[in-house]
Amino acid sequence: MSDLTLRTLSGAGFVAIMLCGLLISPYLFAALVIFIMTTMMMEFYRMAMGSRHPVSRWLAISTGIAEFCLLFSVCFWNLDIKFTALPLSMLMAVMISSIFSGGKEHMSDYAYILAGLVYIALPMSLSNLVAFRGGEFNALLLLSFFILIWFSDIGAYVIGRAFGNGKKKLAPEISPKKTWVGFWGGMAFCIVAAIILELTGIFPYPWYHCILLAVIMNLGGVCGDLFESLWKRQFGVKDSGHIIPGHGGMLDRFDSTLIAVPLGAIYLSISGLL
Repeated sequence: MSDLTLRTLSGAGFVAIMLCGLLISPYLFAALVIFIMTTMMMEFYRMAMGSRHPVSRWLAISTGIAEFCLLFSVCFWNLDIKFTALPLSMLMAVMISSIFSGGKEHMSDYAYILAGLVYIALPMSLSNLVAFRGGEFNALLLLSFFILIWFSDIGAYVIGRAFGNGKKKLAPEISPKKTWVGFWGGMAFCIVAAIILELTGIFPYPWYHCILLAVIMNLGGVCGDLFESLWKRQFGVKDSGHIIPGHGGMLDRFDSTLIAVPLGAIYLSISGLL
């Protein structure tokens, strides 16, 4: 089986799972996000520190899950928002655990543990704010954000492979395969996707807001991709994992969303559209 065929088949299965999680039920949405977040944090911590500090790592992952669940409860069951501060006690436990780590030569690992919470758990938990409107589950906007990111990735891959050979590199020291041709291809595909979403009524925003949203999310997605590439170069690994055949790890698949989705939500909030 060719690499392109493997990527296509696994990508189709991945999209089907995402559609089920985002469109069928809030409980499927919660299960999907918790699984994705947990897997990404495990991959990140494995890259950063191997098998060191297992207790502290699972405390951090549990903190992320708790924060997601509490925000889910705030958005879906109108739980008092003050309860979202409860995971802070678990965060304190992560830091206290460093005192009993038995050695100070790996103290930088605790910076990575906290980085995983900010880099992965925080934006994944805040996805609840996009998936719920007035206590009602409606993840169509969140799905639309993913569609923009997917179109951007497809455009960058297709146009970059077709026309990017020998062209100027986007960030050669971070990701040598990315070219400016691929970048503009991804931008064009992302804008086209936003226009389609506007024409079909899925985006209930003026066309110029849709185009600006696409530009912002494309830039955020590229930055998210390059940011993860920096981490992988720091740790000397090619892929964060192998859970998705042909695509690498879960963090490899969602690296763009960790920056693009928050930026898209911020833009809509500032514009008074969210």
